[in-house]
Amino acid sequence: MFNFLRKPKKHIELPLLVDIHSHLLPGLDDGVKSVQETIYILKILKKLGYKKIITTPHIMSDHYPNSRLDIISKLEYVKDVIKKQGIDIQLEAAAEYYLDENFISRLTHQKKFLTFGNNYLLFETSFFNKPAFLEEAVFNMNAQGYQPILAHPERYGYLQQDDKLLEKLRNMNLMFQMNMLSLTGFYSIEVKKFALKLLKANLIHFVGTDCHNALQANEILNKMNSKNVKLISSHNILNRNLMAL
Repeated sequence: MFNFLRKPKKHIELPLLVDIHSHLLPGLDDGVKSVQETIYILKILKKLGYKKIITTPHIMSDHYPNSRLDIISKLEYVKDVIKKQGIDIQLEAAAEYYLDENFISRLTHQKKFLTFGNNYLLFETSFFNKPAFLEEAVFNMNAQGYQPILAHPERYGYLQQDDKLLEKLRNMNLMFQMNMLSLTGFYSIEVKKFALKLLKANLIHFVGTDCHNALQANEILNKMNSKNVKLISSHNILNRNLMAL
């Protein structure tokens, strides 16, 4: 079913080892649709040198109101399938939270979030408009002992136009996770330019696949040798540190 993969090209393995952003638990969000697609993608990621995948289903009150139980239950199901198929890759789960009123309410009432590593909390915002409570949320996440990570900052139009805000967020102990395909022009030329700017300014702490489906996995495989993707190797990206956590 998933024979999108042509004759494989010779590829490089980036020294990342761990992926911290993907949507590989079937039926929970806009990611994979079946466990067969999950397995297909995991085999590609293993081929690219990944040893641990921390997959991160959306938690978004209006569209994907997933609970901790929803995510952990589906994780255990997929892990059982992986074990039976003899796929040697470690699979864990956290979440990608959408910064909205529900997120702020969870912070206010100090409800637990699904995190990974050293209490890393991955979140995203609107791609177009800066949330009025962005700085407040970052402050409160830090105050409650979380290490906030902003998913794919290169894709936010409001950040592309505001260097002062970018610097302010950096100084608030906010970490940044870039999507690998942003460096290839997959999303847009503007996103590609901003991703390169962030990477060259050493503002990127983690790189994620943000893989949603088999077609994206193949795109990652086919673009591993691109000049911009190779730049990742020359920067201090923290993914591999998560192998021991």
